[in-house]
Amino acid sequence: MFKTKITKMLGIKYPIIGGTMMWISNADFVAAISNAGGLGILASAIYESKKSFADAIDRIHELTDNPFAVNINLFPSMRPIDNNDYMDVMEDKRIKIVETSGHFAPEELSKRFKDAEMIWIHKCVGVRYSLKAQELGADIVTVVGYENGGATGKLDIGTLVLVPVVKDNLRVPVIGGGGVSDGRGLLAVLSLGADAVIMGTRLLTTQECPIHDNLKQALVNATELDTMLIMRSINATHRVWSNVAADNCAQLEAQGADIDELFKVISGVNTKRMFNEGDLDTGIIACGQGVGMASDIPTVKELFDRIIDQAKEVTSGLAEG
Repeated sequence: MFKTKITKMLGIKYPIIGGTMMWISNADFVAAISNAGGLGILASAIYESKKSFADAIDRIHELTDNPFAVNINLFPSMRPIDNNDYMDVMEDKRIKIVETSGHFAPEELSKRFKDAEMIWIHKCVGVRYSLKAQELGADIVTVVGYENGGATGKLDIGTLVLVPVVKDNLRVPVIGGGGVSDGRGLLAVLSLGADAVIMGTRLLTTQECPIHDNLKQALVNATELDTMLIMRSINATHRVWSNVAADNCAQLEAQGADIDELFKVISGVNTKRMFNEGDLDTGIIACGQGVGMASDIPTVKELFDRIIDQAKEVTSGLAEG
């Protein structure tokens, strides 16, 4: 059950894609997601040298024989990034699945993806952008609704509408997400026409997730009301967990602060300190409304197995009804 075009294309057990999360989607966490039956995606932007990036890929191969992907980040960055450097390593390591995410599809890289015979997944915000990615040769398109954590784009469309309108306009398979935390969400997104779901926030509260236990417990205690939108003033709207840092960012934006002022609050240095040391007000963390459905801290495998079992139960209940 739940075998789809995407599980077949990617060679994965479950139609569940682990969302790429900066400073979190490292080699060990990616391998845990892939070993649990989903698709783990390595965040290339974590790595500042070709060697450290290559070492991370080697580490994944040590930990799993299952498929995984690498994300190439196309969003503006405070640290200059040449994604061709990452591509050099990916080609050398014979990476088979690449995910791109950003404001625009990467025309300059799309030929390299095809020449390297990679399956290319592009993550974007709506129909127009999905069609452009398909035109450039994307094999799969990912869209996430307004409920999701992290970059929400500027269209503000919920999952229930976004997934089917994108599906209706594309030839290629679609991954959908935004608020998916359990088997009911998986089944709902598949019923909208997607061939897999993407999940990030629920994975934050798993045993293998490399963030401090203080933060995991705080997220378990959070409700669906405990997120907020920030960085809209700089055209980089993100949904994050509501904490002191997020509130400070919102206040600065209301006062007309520029990117340099905001960066003092939202910088990756602050976020890494929160992840590593457990100081809950130091930085910001991308977090979707689905955090309100995270009530425990299972292993990734336990979570995925539970999601599939619940989806089967719901399906059976609908059939009996």
